[in-house]
Amino acid sequence: MLYFTKIKLFTIYIIIIFLSIFSFSNFIDDEKNIILSKKINLGLDLQGGSYLLLEVDSEPIVDRNLQEKLLNIRKYLKANKIKYKNLQLINRSIAFSLNDEDIKKFEEFFLDKENSINSYYNNYRSYEMEHSLDSGRVIIKYSKFGLVEIKKFTLDQSLEIVRRRIDEVGTNEPTIIKRGNDRILVELPGLDDPNRIKNLLGKTANLSFRIVSEEEDGFGSEILHYADEEEKLSVSKRVVLSGDNLINAKPSFDNQNNQTTVNFSLDRAGTKKFAKVTTNNVGKRLAIILDNQIISAPSIREPITGGNGVITGDFTFQSATDLALLLRSGALPAPLEIIEERTVGPDLGEDSIEAGAISLGIGFLLVIFYMLYKYKKLGVIADLALIVNLVLLIGILTILEVTLTLPGIAGIILTVGMAVDANVLIFERIKEEMRTEESNIHAFDQGYKKAQSAILDANITTLISSIILFLLGSGPVKGFAVTLGLGIITTLFSAYFFARHLSSVLAMRNRDKQIVL
Repeated sequence: MLYFTKIKLFTIYIIIIFLSIFSFSNFIDDEKNIILSKKINLGLDLQGGSYLLLEVDSEPIVDRNLQEKLLNIRKYLKANKIKYKNLQLINRSIAFSLNDEDIKKFEEFFLDKENSINSYYNNYRSYEMEHSLDSGRVIIKYSKFGLVEIKKFTLDQSLEIVRRRIDEVGTNEPTIIKRGNDRILVELPGLDDPNRIKNLLGKTANLSFRIVSEEEDGFGSEILHYADEEEKLSVSKRVVLSGDNLINAKPSFDNQNNQTTVNFSLDRAGTKKFAKVTTNNVGKRLAIILDNQIISAPSIREPITGGNGVITGDFTFQSATDLALLLRSGALPAPLEIIEERTVGPDLGEDSIEAGAISLGIGFLLVIFYMLYKYKKLGVIADLALIVNLVLLIGILTILEVTLTLPGIAGIILTVGMAVDANVLIFERIKEEMRTEESNIHAFDQGYKKAQSAILDANITTLISSIILFLLGSGPVKGFAVTLGLGIITTLFSAYFFARHLSSVLAMRNRDKQIVL
């Protein structure tokens, strides 16, 4: 077991050198080099930044979907020549009256698993919607599972839009995860301007284009305010173009008018719609509306057929950049409300790093001196293995570009404490063998062999625990689990490859001498 082939030795030391390069890259600032540009990122508790807990309001989605269901039901009733009365939305339910014969016919359609209105969920063994009868009146509303699916879809879509918006801002290593059935956790390490992020996430960014109405308060129009909430304008309720047709938006500067603008481009379908609307409404004003607030309402001077347009307004370059970002990332399916907000100052983060470094240093030095005192020459080997172990661990964390948190530092400190356990078991076993064995080589070989099962059992059970923590835990717990789990792997490598090689060298050179342990 103490014999090492040249290939094995080459592999061991290549791995150590390779990971050492990544480990020391944390202290070198070189963004151009692919290897040296990799760094361990500091988490919110170490770097400072913002913590936001967002709640998704899915109620508007339920109302909108019910409106669509009502239209689909009306189409079905008309297509099948079923006479109905008083089809309307009441208290988040669809209600209408039918005669007894038509009720039976409608129920057969509504409870058909292949119907086009009421989806059947095989995983729940239930329908999207449920109905009840009250004196010839049919009342339809979402079932419990239908609401669950709406919430799940809304949360997933909101999570994706939030991620797009934050990624476009360029925040370093954000954490964006689900919390429960209707919440999103956002952690932004090193964020300098949390208010900007709050403004970006607080806007639904529902963009629409509507023709300005000449009637002040007509049946097909409504009064909307400008973003400054002072001016108001009557606009048509009919949306001639929505943000769904927008494929790109970017801030620009109009040198002719000396103002900041937002240029946008449309997809093929949007280009056709925009061309038709601007052709048929030359001379009229087109209101550009974001979240029910008018951004601008320019006059249509000529048909716009190229699929490109300009949004003007009283923009600063920052507000134009944010508006373009919102339009590019897409509209949120539902409003988000910030229900919890915390800000961690960089000073607190620096204190945490300093405290972690001091505790790691103290623990490291105590272990080193203890091993030197207890095991003499073998203690030197154990200390070298401990140093290599720490370097390997930092190297792997760097390659993975892990976000290091305070619990992660705790995992590293625990790894340092546990790292010598393997060597202690091996050295104590070697001591026992040397009492009965005359050959140092055989005593060392048997010591490693007989300690192997105990070492593997102890470390594998700890590794399983760290995997469970990673799979079931949240952010800070996962950070601890990652460093602990990787630390176990580097500990086994340093003990059974690096330290074992140094021990074999010591045994070979002192095969005929007594080794003091």
